[in-house]
Amino acid sequence: MSTTLAADTRASATSRAGRLRSGIVLVTLLTCQLMIVLDVTVMNVALPRIRTDLHFSATGLSWVMNAYTLVFGGLLLLGGRVGDLFGRRNLFIAGTTLFTLASLAGGLAPSATWLLIARVVQGVGAAMAGPSTLALLTTTFSEPKARMRVLALFSGMSSAGFAIGLIVGGLLTEWLSWRSALFINVPFGLAVVVLALRFLPDAERQPARLDLPGAVTATTGVAALVYGFISAASNGWGNEMTDIWLAVGIALLIAFVAIEARTAQPLLPLRLFADRNRAAAYANMFLGPMAGMSMFFFLTQYLQEVRGLTALATGFAFLPTALLMFTMIRLIPRLLPRFGPKPVTLIGTLTMAAGLVLLTQLTTDSGYFPLLFVAMILMGCGIGLAFSPLNVIIMSSVPPSEAGAAGGALQTLQQTGAALGLAILVTIFGTASRDAGGSAQHALVGGITTAFAAAVGIAALTFVVALTFRSTRSAA
Repeated sequence: MSTTLAADTRASATSRAGRLRSGIVLVTLLTCQLMIVLDVTVMNVALPRIRTDLHFSATGLSWVMNAYTLVFGGLLLLGGRVGDLFGRRNLFIAGTTLFTLASLAGGLAPSATWLLIARVVQGVGAAMAGPSTLALLTTTFSEPKARMRVLALFSGMSSAGFAIGLIVGGLLTEWLSWRSALFINVPFGLAVVVLALRFLPDAERQPARLDLPGAVTATTGVAALVYGFISAASNGWGNEMTDIWLAVGIALLIAFVAIEARTAQPLLPLRLFADRNRAAAYANMFLGPMAGMSMFFFLTQYLQEVRGLTALATGFAFLPTALLMFTMIRLIPRLLPRFGPKPVTLIGTLTMAAGLVLLTQLTTDSGYFPLLFVAMILMGCGIGLAFSPLNVIIMSSVPPSEAGAAGGALQTLQQTGAALGLAILVTIFGTASRDAGGSAQHALVGGITTAFAAAVGIAALTFVVALTFRSTRSAA
């Protein structure tokens, strides 16, 4: 009797220790992902003060954001495959360490050049750590229900991070300094590295060679394409350099696909797109950010320049969106097994489209309540329901040996989709603003509502792609 009791006690203690370790691993990986996503938007509301302190030019200031986005997006595919081949745990720790040190250097920046170099290095670190984060989640939590739950949490961190970045950026800029928006990464980054060294498991490495031709064409092709989108947002689609960069990017990516089709050990296995649900999920991971993420860019301008809100108040205005995204995270693990990905994603895209339709009704006199508040709620629900299932669909059935490549492709499509969507909608915004006439505020609102109308069209295309999902519950 006493032997049985002792054995049960040991088993219970082992189970508790296992759950504690799994919880620490989950928090460690999600904290890293949140840091990476936050740095896309956390600097937005601080840009005017950065320009004053470091004497940026009007055109150079945009590179505080673009330097990070360009490098991050360009290196994601390479980072994912390198982790598969040489160890995800090691690459995760190295990337997080580099990201943390670059954040410290950026916060100490005495000049514009110093800050931009720090942002580039941050992008390199994020591209190393990001795909490994998703791959480690997938391989560590192998039980189907646990994997679905953690992938939904990852998706929520990735989506809600955009809104949280504006809130955190507003708080830190208003109460402390723009530099604190970078310094805040340091304690969290150090904690992630320490916990990863102690608790993070490593997946089995793959005995294969790195596909160097694929790595070169993918990295330079995605970087050229993202730079072309950034240039289009700044200079318009008719600009000669914009057209050149876009053409170079497209040509290199075509060459990349041709190389991958013939390579025995490709950087991005094309068989990842053979499954119908996964291919549709990849397509919507590209289209969804085009429609939804530009909301943050345009509403930030509207709230500050038309409604006169401070940076802090602007950040908190996005709180309903962030809260609803996190609420959807809690529901996704229950909804997917019960209904499958198709109805969940369809409802999400419709809800997101409804929020964008409301935003087309903005005027110079629109208050936060009820129009903006309701639109924020709809966008939070819609983005949460539309995007969270995509991570689950893409990663749940990927072989462990290709988890890094699959995660790198997922995040690359998300980044390039957001960049392309912003470039397209900013161009539409600029044209509509010039044609609107009237006061500066009237022209600004006219451009914003026209851009949101175009975003409704992209959301409709996202809905059409979601219709192609298999409706079986087992697909979840």
